[in-house]
Amino acid sequence: IYAIEVGKDLGLSLAELEALRAAALLHDIGKLAIPEHIVSKPGKLTREEFEKMKIHPVVGAEILERVRFPYPVTPIVRSHHEKWNGSGYPDGLKGEEIPIGARILAAVDSLDALASDRQYRRALALDQAMHKLSAESGISFDPRVIQVLEKRCVELEKLALKSIEESPLMPRDLKTQHGLAPRVNIQGSDRTAPPPNSVQTLDFLTSIATARQEVQVLFELSQDIGNSLSLSETLSLLAMRLKKVIPYESFTIFVPRGETLFPEYVTGENFRLFSSLNIPIGQGLSGWVAEHRKPILNGNPAVEPGYLNDETKFTTMRSALSVPLSGVEGLVSVLTVYHSERDAFTNDHLRILLAIGPKVALAIENALKYQRAESSAATDYMTGLPNARSLFLHLDAELARCRRTELPLVVLVCDLNGFKGVNDRFGVLVLPGLSLDEVSATAIRLNAITKQAGVETCQVNTLGLSIGHAVHPEDGSDAEQLLSEADRRMYAVKQKEKMKLVEPRGYDFDRIFSR
Repeated sequence: IYAIEVGKDLGLSLAELEALRAAALLHDIGKLAIPEHIVSKPGKLTREEFEKMKIHPVVGAEILERVRFPYPVTPIVRSHHEKWNGSGYPDGLKGEEIPIGARILAAVDSLDALASDRQYRRALALDQAMHKLSAESGISFDPRVIQVLEKRCVELEKLALKSIEESPLMPRDLKTQHGLAPRVNIQGSDRTAPPPNSVQTLDFLTSIATARQEVQVLFELSQDIGNSLSLSETLSLLAMRLKKVIPYESFTIFVPRGETLFPEYVTGENFRLFSSLNIPIGQGLSGWVAEHRKPILNGNPAVEPGYLNDETKFTTMRSALSVPLSGVEGLVSVLTVYHSERDAFTNDHLRILLAIGPKVALAIENALKYQRAESSAATDYMTGLPNARSLFLHLDAELARCRRTELPLVVLVCDLNGFKGVNDRFGVLVLPGLSLDEVSATAIRLNAITKQAGVETCQVNTLGLSIGHAVHPEDGSDAEQLLSEADRRMYAVKQKEKMKLVEPRGYDFDRIFSR
């Protein structure tokens, strides 16, 4: 109603008024291509989010172009965020270059936004909103349009409210929610406007599909990222989810320890190379991100310390996207993804990483704390040596791996006779992949090594080795069963040696294991 009445006052033709009517109703249809978490964001948009928001006039114009209206709707929709002084978007048009319908729509859309409730502020009174609009006359808006609104805004507001009340399709008690108005809700809006033509022609169907996919991926990530305290599970899930929206070839999470970044998790191409990088904070691409707490888009992976010094001389990666992940206690990690093509990453990819950064940082921070607590629980406080819990954790992990790879696993429980301290420290060997046929030879070799160590240390044949074995899955399916069976067999062998009333020595392993 505002747009049509202003158009009439400015002498638009009937066709121009019909085009303006359609554009006023459909001008924000391009927001179908904007992820919902940006459109509905209660706070200020970041620069990256605003760059994403800026595609909606182009997408809207492409959608409406398919309708083939008998009057020029598309130019109005495409240009309704242009500004009189040329600082608008997407094409940087200025003054009379902007279609008259777009100039009208830009002004009345802003007035409507200012006079409506928003997630981040209450609605302004109509006179206050009009005062702000008038201040932008000749800057953002056509002075002729502002003059009409200054004269008729109160009258037009009453006309609009009356129309809503009389509409048979509109519930009387409905409170309308208007679309987000980026021009009044931009974080860092004092930054220099992008150059004209910075928004290129887009495939609107792809843009809409990408927005829907982004929303789905971020929803799944927010649901799953904090469900596990296992650091490897958390980072594996993160890498898998992000792969759907960011086409990386290598994914790395660097964790700071002291003044160095260590690769805590690596997946993708050049796994061995990136797993070997230890990056001093402040050096290279990821080190710079860690020091300055700022992201890098399409940086050069070759500057990472150790990248070109690797013996394999990998130089296949041409671009990198790196962001700092900061938690409650400061920098938690640096997330860096790499690609073999130059400039492979876009502002959208950076925006997605910045959007999920706080939640991912918190999940990694919690997982690291749990990892440290778990590690301290598996270490003897007095000696700093692994304790019994450490053995069970290690054995359970190897059992799980052998189940996945369908490999056998052998547990040997060893007791250095007369040498209890050494037994307690080195008395259990976990041997994944060892078959039962190889157990006898392994036991003979261990016994020979033990006897030789005794001779070299004490100059006499004083040491012998009693060994009991257990094999997964034949002798047990968990750590406790395997350790118990191997320990029972070890003591059976030891008892036989004692009954011979001789010094502990080796014995016929072939006979014992032949059964």
